[in-house]
Amino acid sequence: MRELFDEAAGQSPLDPHEAARQAARAPLRKRFYKEVGVAEAEGGFTVTLDGKPIRTPSSRQVVIPSRGLADAVASEWEAQKEALDPMTMPLTRLANSVIEGVVDRVGSVSDDLAKYFQSDLLFYRAGHPEGLVAREAAHWDPVLFWAAETLGAHFILSEGIMHVKQPEEAVQAARAALPDDPWAVAALHVITTLTGSALLALALAHGARDADQVWAAAHVDEDWNADQWGVDEEAAGRRAACLRDFEAAVAVLAAAKPAGAEGP
Repeated sequence: MRELFDEAAGQSPLDPHEAARQAARAPLRKRFYKEVGVAEAEGGFTVTLDGKPIRTPSSRQVVIPSRGLADAVASEWEAQKEALDPMTMPLTRLANSVIEGVVDRVGSVSDDLAKYFQSDLLFYRAGHPEGLVAREAAHWDPVLFWAAETLGAHFILSEGIMHVKQPEEAVQAARAALPDDPWAVAALHVITTLTGSALLALALAHGARDADQVWAAAHVDEDWNADQWGVDEEAAGRRAACLRDFEAAVAVLAAAKPAGAEGP
């Protein structure tokens, strides 16, 4: 089992693109277990295979914070047929990444995530055509207004791809709004990597945007191009694979929230 996900972890356990590439290259392993279960464990729940808890590539037990999320991870293992395919197990891959790469270094992962506040997707706007400019504004401006009004983070916009230095006060205000739970931080890091926007991820975490709104906002330019010239089938395939990892991260983010907390 550990060998199966060893390559899928890649060099950066929170980079879903690299994890997917590694998983696609890794040889499939034969299913070696008969029964999948969920059991209570110290600090949460664990998925069991024939009564034994699943572990990360470095043999650390995977303890999951909620029963619902543990059931979802267990469903991935149950759905495997004769061979185990990590590409169809995004929740398991993310759970491994949390245990391997986040629980002991939440602060540094948050710092890495916060770097996106300096060059976020939402800052760089098209100058034309008018329809694209309006579509970007419709999807992106509400998030920027929310960051300014709720977090006190006032960012600067730029036309085109010319880099603009963001005020340190804005970056720090947004950084301060990041959660300190390792599962939530890991989920936000994955969402940020997939969307190109830490602000979209943060708005999702705080309930200012829902998952569908975030996914649509992350693909405004791509959808505009598809409307003009048609869908690129290869790009559509990549997007579908990314959506699977995005939905897994959204599920983890929801599971990391305390009962009654604001959010998606």
